[in-house]
Amino acid sequence: QLTLVESGGGLVQAGGSRRFPCVVSGTCFNNYALAWFRQAPGSERDFVAGISWSGRSIDYEDSVKGRCTISRDNGKNSVYLQMNNLKPEDTAVYYCAEGLRDYSRDFVTNMDFEYDSWGQGIQVTVSS
Repeated sequence: QLTLVESGGGLVQAGGSRRFPCVVSGTCFNNYALAWFRQAPGSERDFVAGISWSGRSIDYEDSVKGRCTISRDNGKNSVYLQMNNLKPEDTAVYYCAEGLRDYSRDFVTNMDFEYDSWGQGIQVTVSS
């Protein structure tokens, strides 16, 4: 199992921007998809964005499309979630996850059961 560590959480004003890095350790390979999920109080964990191991396949949840960019740097074993025009409804705990650990599976999925390792999560609070 890999270790994922997120950072960049905290309090941000509505309309602001924030970049969330996640560093993956415990492997010499980069054959895994990476994704961000979030969980608001009283809600289920939802997919936010994902990127395949090559970066050729990217997907976003509808409510963040146009405001969010996911990218990865395989040389640094890192994935980044850039969120702009943050809204109070973006308030949640954000989790980084990895899965689909196979070079033949160069796609991304929004199904959380496809992801094997998860970070501890970071709290993001957007004030109005």
